[in-house]
Amino acid sequence: MKFLASLLPDALMLAGSAGVSYGAWLIYEPAGYLVAGLLALAAGVMCARVVGK
Repeated sequence: MKFLASLLPDALMLAGSAGVSYGAWLIYEPAGYLVAGLLALAAGVMCARVVGK
């Protein structure tokens, strides 16, 4: 159960970033891909900082 609780923040961040990307895509299609790429880049930087410590 503790393992599932530790995944909850990551799942929420993934769902939130998907929602933001989809919302941007609804407004203007290329913007959705740009937002998704920027969010993926930010997540990669955050993961690299955590792994590096």
